[in-house]
Amino acid sequence: MTGDDRFGLIVGSGMSDFGGESESRVEDTPLGAPSAALREVTLAGRQIVVLPRHGDKHDIAPHKVNYRANVLALHQRDVTAIISVNTVGVIPRSPEPGELAVPDQLIDYTFGREHTFCDGGFMPLDHLEFTEPFCPSLRADLLAAARRAAIPCTDGGTYGVTQGPRLETAAEVDRLERDGVAYVGMTAMPEVALARELGLRVVCLSLIVNPAAGRGQGSIHGDIEASISESRRRAEQLLEAFFAR
Repeated sequence: MTGDDRFGLIVGSGMSDFGGESESRVEDTPLGAPSAALREVTLAGRQIVVLPRHGDKHDIAPHKVNYRANVLALHQRDVTAIISVNTVGVIPRSPEPGELAVPDQLIDYTFGREHTFCDGGFMPLDHLEFTEPFCPSLRADLLAAARRAAIPCTDGGTYGVTQGPRLETAAEVDRLERDGVAYVGMTAMPEVALARELGLRVVCLSLIVNPAAGRGQGSIHGDIEASISESRRRAEQLLEAFFAR
């Protein structure tokens, strides 16, 4: 992390109220309105811009989020680096719900989403180099912050992005596992690619809140309810440690 970075934090399920009643401002864009007003938040003495991905009332479905407007709104506020906070299910036995992960790869299973700025209209046609989707230095900084704060946080793993809003079948999770997926969520794409198209550094911080379909002993919603508070607590501690440096 450099002192020159201006950070944006895109928060998802379980963290829509992050930043509380902080100063906020609506930021319209040429591609429509973002999910909510952008909040100016002070965290560990550092000013960051927070955007709830699903809206203030958490009422925007994953496939209905205007990802282009969200990322562009942050870019218009001079954000240079984004931490994309997502809740995910986990396929392997470890890590466990309540813990965190910093994925190092993505597989995109979504469809029908506006997934690029480089459409020959808003921006000239271009082919984004996406071999390594996440910023290596930001990943290293997040993991170092987790170690300093003694927070369980797994280094690496592939995030499989599904369409939603329904959860997956057990057979779909079996297929994802064969593809090498470790974490299953609905929001990392096209968010990460869009940030990269605008030249922003980006990393995912994944809150593990349930075993994926067919991997747990009870209901998925019960698992989420049991672990999401602990995941959020740890994520907030990690972010505090991250920005303190």
